[in-house]
Amino acid sequence: MQRQVQKISLLQKLSPQQIQLIRLLEYPAATLEDRIKEEIEDNPALEMGKESPDEQPLNEKTNEELKDDFSQEENEDYINEDGNDEFDNLDISEYVKEGDDEMPDYSDPQDYYHAEEGEKLQFQHKQETSFFDVLMNQANMLNLKEKKERQIIDFIIGSIDDDGYLRRDLDALKDDLYFKLNINVNINEIKIILNKIQEFDPPGVAARDLQECLLIQLKKRDAKNLDNASHELDQLAIKVLEKYFNEFTKKHFSKIQKGLSLSDEKLKEIIDVIVKLNPKPGAIFSHSGQMEQYIIPDFYVYNDSGVLNIVLNQKNAPELRVNSYYREMFKDFNKGTKNDKNHKETVMFVKQKIDSAKWFIDAIKQRQKTLEETMTRIVQFQESFFLTGDESNLKPMVLRDIAERVALDISTVSRVVNSKYVQTEFGTFSLKHFFSESITTDSGDEVSTREVKKILSDIINDENKKSPYADEKLMELLKEKGYNIARRTVTKYREQLNIPVARMRKEV
Repeated sequence: MQRQVQKISLLQKLSPQQIQLIRLLEYPAATLEDRIKEEIEDNPALEMGKESPDEQPLNEKTNEELKDDFSQEENEDYINEDGNDEFDNLDISEYVKEGDDEMPDYSDPQDYYHAEEGEKLQFQHKQETSFFDVLMNQANMLNLKEKKERQIIDFIIGSIDDDGYLRRDLDALKDDLYFKLNINVNINEIKIILNKIQEFDPPGVAARDLQECLLIQLKKRDAKNLDNASHELDQLAIKVLEKYFNEFTKKHFSKIQKGLSLSDEKLKEIIDVIVKLNPKPGAIFSHSGQMEQYIIPDFYVYNDSGVLNIVLNQKNAPELRVNSYYREMFKDFNKGTKNDKNHKETVMFVKQKIDSAKWFIDAIKQRQKTLEETMTRIVQFQESFFLTGDESNLKPMVLRDIAERVALDISTVSRVVNSKYVQTEFGTFSLKHFFSESITTDSGDEVSTREVKKILSDIINDENKKSPYADEKLMELLKEKGYNIARRTVTKYREQLNIPVARMRKEV
């Protein structure tokens, strides 16, 4: 039986302003500029420029009150604010101040982003030739007498992926040519055209698998060789790839050596030839046309004679102010008729935009303050690392450690850390780099798992590559140094460091 009952409960929900405050924290320096531009486009009452010194924030929230907005438990649900009729109680003095109508000290908003005053940023657009164009230009140089041959070669080139491989079955190509272009061909005709494409540059293009790609490169290289010794070496490398490809990829070199009766020195020379081949001939073209990605640090840490100074990158966060035109509209407020409905709606619209602009300005300032406080605590916690650059000096640190020191919620600190970078004299690091779990050594001390990974990496780098350490041996070596961890943990750390198993690290 169903029935309706009344229930009173307390729910903590976020206002739209609190949600916006939280989301502003997530933006790194690289994307904050776009977010500010978006707000300026949406709110005509907001513009770039310095605020007047005597201007007071509309919402009259202190920094501590804004900080409380960050600290509250987060929930994506939020309440809608009911707008009251504030027209009769509107205090124009809050919006109109002397000096507010002064023009900003810039002639072009883009000038703010230049490192030095007067410097103009010049954009040079590179002209890139795509991988497809490179192949088509070579196809145009072929003496193709029949139109069908041209259609087949164009279709095959269009089927080659960014790495330079033709990963489609020839039967599938045959069917597509028939159904899409109404061209009836047999497999042999496709192979003839494919062989012509495989003569193109870069060597190895249009191969159907890695083995064929490497063989194409070796055969083209061997055809140009005039030196007998190099020719002999290339022929042996071709035999290795043709007869012992699986053994080569799995580094079962003893089988190859026994099968071809090779000396240790000759086997090493053959391996050197093969590993210098290009496994992805089209990769250089597939990345050339893409936009280059640069890491823009959010913080800079400088070591000034043992004193660490933290600087927040604000190049992409221009100073903002309320548009002077909107303030002028408020100056004319007393001249209008207060009983006029249209006038009243206009004034309330302008008030709403100015409120929103002033709140956004305060939110940007609070974002900067929160970022600076959080980074300061991280640097204080990991002071030894920032002074020396030695990763073994990194202390175990989790989000809770920093959240307690800045009096913020853990989820808020997580948003600060996410996608943020700091530039030091030892390199540029993600803020997540400084957070790690801890393990206990034999002496009872807690050390960072990152320290263990660093020592594990050093052990593997110094090992004899002809007889690399297995995970069991690595576990024993770490225990000798006081790090009592299980073999499966060693395997996990090795995989996180992208280090292959011992057999794959073996060299001849």
